[in-house]
Amino acid sequence: MTETPDLPPDDVSNEPARRAPPLTELTLADIPPRVGLFPLSGALLLPGGHLPLLVFEAPYVALLEDALAGRRMIGVIQPLMDPDTDEHPLLYRTGTLGRITEFAEHTDGTFTVTLLGISRFRLIRETPTEHGWREGIIDATPFAADLVEEDPMPINRDLLLEGLKIYLESRDLQASWPLIEDMDDETLLVVLPMLVPFTPVEKQSLLEAMTLDERAGLLLDLLERGME
Repeated sequence: MTETPDLPPDDVSNEPARRAPPLTELTLADIPPRVGLFPLSGALLLPGGHLPLLVFEAPYVALLEDALAGRRMIGVIQPLMDPDTDEHPLLYRTGTLGRITEFAEHTDGTFTVTLLGISRFRLIRETPTEHGWREGIIDATPFAADLVEEDPMPINRDLLLEGLKIYLESRDLQASWPLIEDMDDETLLVVLPMLVPFTPVEKQSLLEAMTLDERAGLLLDLLERGME
């Protein structure tokens, strides 16, 4: 008598599991409880936004290599104090988880990466690492909506763009208006807070706005205050 070997079910793949799931399939379950932190004063990464970075300091090169070997995620967060005057500044409690979508190594030993904003998070506490970079225990559940596509509330687009125009003119700054005018409302509310030269405190307030509608109101308020 012969025995037939057990065969795997038809729906089981022999391909290795991905460490980083496709962007369109990310859920809260894919958010790691610990993440390497990249403190950046004045830098804002919002969910759906893209942040290019030049990485050259040894601790952050190690952080980058660790992230690339895993889920390709890094926590971007602002320091409360100027990092040039404090080597280990306290951090704000809210940051953004960014996923590495582009990576390049250069002959001078530097690296350029582009992070795509995935979800904001609360920093619960920090844990030390052996490589010099800072690691945080995080909780993204307060910002679960960042992972869900929703139709944004209508915004006063004309008022917002007029405020932006006056703000930039008052600072002798230029903008690509055809590109800005082609953006939909949601893209505007991601790109403008990241690009307009607000103060670190103002950028943090935009990051912590819970909804797009709240962010739109705050953005317009900051533009109007910047004209004074």
